[in-house]
Amino acid sequence: MIYPHDFEQRIGFTQIRDAVSQLCSTETGRQHVRDAAFTADFATLGRLLGETAEMRDILIVESDFPGGNYPDINIFLRRIRIENTYLEPAQMVDLQRALEQLGLLTGFFRRGDEGGDAAPRLYPLLGERTTPIEDFTPLHREIGRLIDPESGLIRDNASPELARLRQAQYEKASQADKRLQAILRQAQAAGWVEAGSEVSVRDGRTVIPVAAVNKRKIKGLVHDESATGRTAYIEPIEVVELNNELRELANEERREIVRILTAFADRLRPELPALLLAGAYLTDLDFIEAKARYALQTDSVLPELRDEATLHLRQARHPLLEATLKKEQKAIVPLDLTLTAEKYILLISGPNAGGKSVCLKTAGLLQYMLQCGWLVPADSDSQMGIFDSLFIDIGDQQSLDNDLSTYSSHLVNMKTVLRHADERSLVLIDEFGSGTEPGTGGAIAEAVLQRLEERHVRGIITTHYANLKYYAAGAAGIANGAMAFDLQNIRPLFRLEMGRPGSSFAFEIARKVGLPEEIVQAAQEKIGAAQANAEKHIREAARDKRYWESKRERIRQAEKNIDRTAAQYEMQLSEIQTEKAKILKEARAEAERLLAEANRQIERTIREIRESQAERERTRQVRGEFDAFRTLIAGSETAALPESEADDPIARKMKQLREREQRRKERKAQRATASDTDEGAAPERPAKPKEIEAGFHVRIKGQQTVGEVLALQGSGKATVAFGHVTTVVDKSRLEIVPHAEYKKLQRKSSSSFPTSASTAAESYDTSKKRLNFKQQLDIRGMRAAEALQSVEAFVDEAIMLGFPQVTILHGKGTGALKEEVRRYLRTVPLVVSATDEHEEFGGAGITVVRLDVE
Repeated sequence: MIYPHDFEQRIGFTQIRDAVSQLCSTETGRQHVRDAAFTADFATLGRLLGETAEMRDILIVESDFPGGNYPDINIFLRRIRIENTYLEPAQMVDLQRALEQLGLLTGFFRRGDEGGDAAPRLYPLLGERTTPIEDFTPLHREIGRLIDPESGLIRDNASPELARLRQAQYEKASQADKRLQAILRQAQAAGWVEAGSEVSVRDGRTVIPVAAVNKRKIKGLVHDESATGRTAYIEPIEVVELNNELRELANEERREIVRILTAFADRLRPELPALLLAGAYLTDLDFIEAKARYALQTDSVLPELRDEATLHLRQARHPLLEATLKKEQKAIVPLDLTLTAEKYILLISGPNAGGKSVCLKTAGLLQYMLQCGWLVPADSDSQMGIFDSLFIDIGDQQSLDNDLSTYSSHLVNMKTVLRHADERSLVLIDEFGSGTEPGTGGAIAEAVLQRLEERHVRGIITTHYANLKYYAAGAAGIANGAMAFDLQNIRPLFRLEMGRPGSSFAFEIARKVGLPEEIVQAAQEKIGAAQANAEKHIREAARDKRYWESKRERIRQAEKNIDRTAAQYEMQLSEIQTEKAKILKEARAEAERLLAEANRQIERTIREIRESQAERERTRQVRGEFDAFRTLIAGSETAALPESEADDPIARKMKQLREREQRRKERKAQRATASDTDEGAAPERPAKPKEIEAGFHVRIKGQQTVGEVLALQGSGKATVAFGHVTTVVDKSRLEIVPHAEYKKLQRKSSSSFPTSASTAAESYDTSKKRLNFKQQLDIRGMRAAEALQSVEAFVDEAIMLGFPQVTILHGKGTGALKEEVRRYLRTVPLVVSATDEHEEFGGAGITVVRLDVE
């Protein structure tokens, strides 16, 4: 059930239909757009959405797709179902083009069929739609034999009789033309026809333009005169008979063409059902492709489809609002919104013009688009369920015809919702309870809200009423939501924050627009301390929530940094151990080589002694001394090497690190078990990372320059610093540089460019500095010169480490220290802005510095 009848106009879907209709190439395709209807059948919806998603992928990646500009052949094919009817030559040309496109399309979608049933199709849903389409190659050839596609005329050789008739026409026309040219030359010579005049045609007859005063001097039939009456167009009597014969031949030609076309229609009629099916296939593809092109225009995707009444939107955007903002060169604020089986009603509150109605309309429009078969503008990890009914109560529905006031119309809508809505329904209500006296309207709205909660109706509701916010805070199935508001600049942020109620910020907005302060103060006194305190507590709760979320995010990032650092250290130690084993192996080989060389040298010496007739006793003595020397060297070399892992300090260090990491993980697991599960907690990383992380040393594959990963971005990209140059590179183009190799390169670089001992001692370890760097500097109590020196070093280090934002705590005082700091910051090129912190976080006593480090 869709309520009310003008649901599409209220939600904005009619404009989307119009936009998609303009992308269709056939009238039947446009009719499909107009006929597309809401469905709650999960299988049907999965097929419709899957086909559109496949077509979207095709338009992105398949440059040889033979789609677009589809012909609508069924319009004229239906006419030849009656006997003795036929297609005109131009229609046969359109049919030939359609059959050619059909062949290309079926070949495209059946590309995966060559491997048999086991071979998967590239686009299975569109391939399944293509399955019943037959091969019309013989029919295509037959049309090509009969029709010339360039001229759109029946070919001369379509039949022997047609060839004979056209040859006869050619001969008769040549005779008539020759005779007419002879008469024209004679008339020009006699002065009856002006020089330069040519043969003309009037009513299908060849004539000569003759001056009216001379028209009786040429025997023939006058077929026409010029507008001024000065020229008469005469068909000479000598060619009348020839032209009559030409006309008879033309009539015979037409009868022969009709016979040929009728015979072809008779040949076509048995295949008409298959042809009509193929024609419907083309217009269906036209409709699907139009939806896919609109999806590309709006960056729409296929979310995860669930056969339940649930809604989890991530980065959702209202397509019509986004298009309007693009024209104004503005960016839309995406929407994150969730309805679950536990919290199935979302109550959104917040300031006027803060985006509450936009949130409601966005969720309703995207749900309706999805269940009509359209892809939706959101992230692909969004989850969207199926609802049997959609209800909306939005805007002023006052009716003079029914004698209904605005509030009465809202009550009528509520009656309909309460009568028909169930747990498979989605109810969208804007400004719930408004339109009447606040106390009464709020009470009725609360009672209706309670009934909707009891029925487990899914809903998104916007309101300003405090009693509804309080009710939602204690209700099991209702979640509060608030539109974010910038108190410092008194402006809405158009961002939905789940889990807390919102304030109307009426007094702040009143001061912003310039309402006299005494009026605002009087109003605050009139509403009473209780309500004013309630608004204050809401704001404080929002502030505390943001603070603790920020704190939790910092703790999560710190734990991720610890995990990453531990993994990096373990990997580096593993590389060191491998390098050590390699060095020891090389050392053993070198020792063996030196020993063999010494052996050869001694043997050579003994041989020389023997050859020089030396004493045998002396020779034995020399050999004994050599053997003792060789044993001594071998024993020393073996003793120098570690006998086991237990004697290896590197192995012991690695074992200690692994034990420490295991204890840290156990403590972390115990904390997680003792506390509530944190939905946003970062998953533990494996001991040895397999992918590039921030802080790793990397190089571009095929190059030698080593850089450091500063940050990871979406779409598989990383920000890498190569010396003083920072760039964004695809992670697939990067390879990790082992720690041992990086240290070796550092040593080589140091030997090539010697520096002082102090500089070498102060080598800059970026990853360690980033881990220990604090993003807030406290300069309270410092003198101006000392403070500026600290600020300069602090900002320089933040820029070098790539932090986009830091804060400087200088206090309020007289404002002199703040002004000195701001004056210095304005001289730093990479400082984008220096502004006061939010009032609830310190206000003018803290300067927030944003840096251009990307």
